[in-house]
Amino acid sequence: MPTSHSRAGVASVCAAALTLSGLLVTGVLAARPAAAADPADYQNVRINEVTSSNDDTVELYNAGSTAVSVSGWKVSDDSFSPQSFSPSSGTIPAGGFVTFDSPKGLGDSDKLVLYTAGGTVVDRVEWATGKAKPAMARCGGDGTGAWVTTTTATTFGAPNAPGCPASVPAASRVRINEVTSGDADTVELYNGGTSAVALGAWKYVDGDTSHSPAALSSASPSATSIPAGGYVTFDSALGLGDNDSLFLVDGNGTTVDSVTWATGGAKPSSERCANGTGWFRTSTTATFGGANSCSGGSGGSGGGGDTGRLLGGGGALTSGCAPEAPTGTGSAPAGTLAWPGGKDVTIADDVCAFTTSTGPEGRDLSGLAFDPSNPSVLWAAKNKNWLFKLVKSDGKWIPDPSWSATGKQLRFLGGSGEPDSEGLTVGGNGHVYVTSERDNAKNTVPKDTIMEFDPTAAGSTLTPVHQWDMTAQFPQLNTGSKDDANLGFEGVAYVPDGWLTANGWVDPRTGAAYDPANYPLHGSGLFFAGLEWDGTLHAYGLNSDGTFTTFGTIDTGKDSVMDVMFDAGTQRIIATCDNTCGETHTSMKVDSTGAIVPDVTYTNPAVMPVDNLEGFAIAPASTCVDGSREAVWADDGVYGFGPGSSSYGHALYSGTFPC
Repeated sequence: MPTSHSRAGVASVCAAALTLSGLLVTGVLAARPAAAADPADYQNVRINEVTSSNDDTVELYNAGSTAVSVSGWKVSDDSFSPQSFSPSSGTIPAGGFVTFDSPKGLGDSDKLVLYTAGGTVVDRVEWATGKAKPAMARCGGDGTGAWVTTTTATTFGAPNAPGCPASVPAASRVRINEVTSGDADTVELYNGGTSAVALGAWKYVDGDTSHSPAALSSASPSATSIPAGGYVTFDSALGLGDNDSLFLVDGNGTTVDSVTWATGGAKPSSERCANGTGWFRTSTTATFGGANSCSGGSGGSGGGGDTGRLLGGGGALTSGCAPEAPTGTGSAPAGTLAWPGGKDVTIADDVCAFTTSTGPEGRDLSGLAFDPSNPSVLWAAKNKNWLFKLVKSDGKWIPDPSWSATGKQLRFLGGSGEPDSEGLTVGGNGHVYVTSERDNAKNTVPKDTIMEFDPTAAGSTLTPVHQWDMTAQFPQLNTGSKDDANLGFEGVAYVPDGWLTANGWVDPRTGAAYDPANYPLHGSGLFFAGLEWDGTLHAYGLNSDGTFTTFGTIDTGKDSVMDVMFDAGTQRIIATCDNTCGETHTSMKVDSTGAIVPDVTYTNPAVMPVDNLEGFAIAPASTCVDGSREAVWADDGVYGFGPGSSSYGHALYSGTFPC
């Protein structure tokens, strides 16, 4: 449940909530009004991948929510004038791709400019020698990610993530973070990496193709380097229009980032939300040289994608439902990338839907887990010792009336106590495993346990089949403080032995390859519990005789962990953190040494509130439709965007994640 996270090491960053109605456009607009021939929503089309060898193929991606016609569109490079091309389809569907072969050969060091039939610049990308071989592609989010040279085969007509290098270059961590068009025409850059980046040879240019790029070093003030986690601001010498764009090019001549804005969209400024990683939106207050305030409304733009919409909601709060404002807001880990799934998010429950006798306020829905044997079922843990089996009804997740319309109450082994139930997972035997940080009847004393429940058991109260108590392993939580006792096990994931052995995980107990046969009582997999205190994962074999085997501690790179899941679709363990870590999800893989380490971290979709979103689950790959599957978040404070907003009093949000 929400805490102040007062321990050392958690950075405090003020962040205002996003509004619900922010629908932002993307693409690159010319510095003049769009011609009448320009199709609706053309701004959402982005160059997404390009190769300068063999067929000189180009891929376009539509980041918007409506199809866009590319009939009559043209391209040019650094030597030939705009010429027509033949796309694989005359229309790009929402979230879809089209490919074409450039009408002229693309060089080893070249650029590509995309125009509508009316001559409006839509997007452009430049690359240095060898950068487009095998391909230049956006990494970390189609349409919005950083431009990098792919390390695997090209992915034309499909998402770019498989072609991302293991480590994105430091220069690609620099992002245009805020821009204003008016008297000052000011631009802010942000370095989301872990090392300083020299900018002495970098350039920028606006959406007017008659302009030559200007050097950052000649800008006022001069921009020559940017520290890790720091900012650089400068005034554009090119003049930025009311309807314009900005491109950032590194010293090798490779495009790093871009942003566009519609009329009035950069006044007072257009800024990324979340700071350094999210989509652009119009702000009400410029914050040059510091973290973006993310205050304001709709009408922003750019950065390669539609910010999406938050849909649904409404309804009056029920009696006793008291939403709780978020606490403990902090920064995202360095190198965090934009959400890779769909930009639109739907409120997925009824207002104040999870009231119980121990939690009549209707909040505190925490851990989530899809049932792998029946993905139409979503299990949910409520902090105050309740378990819910949820099913879909009219697009919303509701308690399954055939199981219990009001949830089932949980007890510790022997039928006593009030488990502070936080995280849950479904084991290989189909049972639901729930973590508890403490006994709510004695909330100053930690009780970090994992409990196994048989969901087919009769009755309105469930008692564990088995229970494993790891409290003694975490003496730092046993201080007599209820806040410290509340920083224990927040999430848990069942990880099959098959994944651990296939990926070469080295058993920390033996220093050799993990052999499940060495642990005959543990079942078919291990359990990874997330500790809110410091963001570590703790691996356990849960034995059928009530004992457990400890397999060590894993660093997630986060200050805290609020939920953990194993996703068979991406073959990753995913550690989730709420606003304490900038609303982020870190995928964990087995590296070449056999250790489990962070792989890539994503933010939430930009339209979501910055709250204590403690639950996260991705539907199994078997549910994929048109390349996407459902992702669900749980807000344990049901605060949404605050009083008066349509999300106020809701706990569940539904979006999409790539297959």
